[in-house]
Amino acid sequence: MRILLYLLLLTPFTVFSQTYELSTVNTGTNTSIRGMSVVSDSIAWVSGSNGFVGKSIDGGKEWTWTKPKGYETLDFRDIEAFDKNHAVIVNAGSPAYILRTGDGGKSWTETYKNPDSAIFLDGMSFWDQKNGIIFGDPIQNHLQLLITDDGGCTWKDISANLKQTMATGEAGFAASGTGIKTMAGGKIWIATGGTKSNIYTSDNYGLSWKRYDCPILHGKSTTGAFSIDFYTENQGIVVGGDYEKDKENTNNILLTSDGGKSWAKPSRPVFGYRSGVIWYDDKTCFATGTSGTDVSRDGGMNWYHISEESFNVIQKAKNGKLVLLAGAKGLIYTLKIK
Repeated sequence: MRILLYLLLLTPFTVFSQTYELSTVNTGTNTSIRGMSVVSDSIAWVSGSNGFVGKSIDGGKEWTWTKPKGYETLDFRDIEAFDKNHAVIVNAGSPAYILRTGDGGKSWTETYKNPDSAIFLDGMSFWDQKNGIIFGDPIQNHLQLLITDDGGCTWKDISANLKQTMATGEAGFAASGTGIKTMAGGKIWIATGGTKSNIYTSDNYGLSWKRYDCPILHGKSTTGAFSIDFYTENQGIVVGGDYEKDKENTNNILLTSDGGKSWAKPSRPVFGYRSGVIWYDDKTCFATGTSGTDVSRDGGMNWYHISEESFNVIQKAKNGKLVLLAGAKGLIYTLKIK
C-alpha cells in the first residue's frame, strides 16, 4: 500500500529568530505509532499497533505500509532500522516477539519469542548495525535484558547481569521505545518509572550495571521517566510525567551533566507530560507528548511550546537532520528548522 498525502503546513512558530515548521506527511492509517527509526534524511521507518510497519525512502513524503504475515494483531512499540532493507521490530505484551527483515519489509523472520505471561518488552537501542540491546519490565523484580551481536538475528538473555532489585511497582515504559539510550564504547542508560524512577547504566555493553536515583515525578503506575537522550556521555535529558494528566508540568523534565549520576530541574520546564525527547545539536532539544511539542535553544534549560498537536514519539536522523514526529491514527509530521 502506498499513500502520498498533501502537506498541511501549520503556522510556523518562531523562538529567538529561529522558525519551526511542522508539516503533515501521513494520516489516517489505522495504527498508533510509537516506534520510529530515522536512518538518514531519506530513509525512515515507523511501527505501531494493528501490526503496521511503515517505511519512507524520500524523507517522509511517501510511505509504504506493510503487516508482517502472522503478526497482524501485534503492537510493535519499537523499531530499529539500518538502511532501506534491514530493520528489527519488537512488540509490547505477551507473547513477546522480535522480528527482522532483510528485504525492505517484504518478509519478516521471527528471531525471538517469549511466551511468559509476565514478559513485556519496552524498547531497544543499537550501538551499530550488529550490536544492540532490548529492555523490558521486571520479572520477579529484575529488569529484563536481551542483547544481540548479529544485527538481531539471535538474542541472548543477560538479565542476570543486572544485580539490582527493582522496587515493587517500578517498571519501564513502552510509550515511544526511547526509555533506553546507547552510545559508543558500550554505554547504556535505561530510565524507569512507576512507584520509583531510576536510571540504570552500563559502560561495558551490559556486563555490569550501576543504578542512580532519578527524582522525576513518580509514585504511581502512570508516572515516571518515559524517554531519555544524551548528547555526550555526560550531558543528558530525561522527560516524563503523568500520562493521565498530560498538561501538568510538575517535575517532568530533568537534566544531567555527569552521565546520569545526578539530575537537576531546568529553569523553564516543558509544557506537560512528554514521552519523547531528542538532542538536535549541542544547544537545540525537542520534547513531545500527547499535549504538544516544545523546543529548547540552550541545552534544555528553557523550553518553549511550538505545537499542541498530540504525538507519541520524535526522532532525528542518525546521519542527517531530518526530524519526524508520530502519533495516533497513523499521524506523521516532519519538523523543519529555518
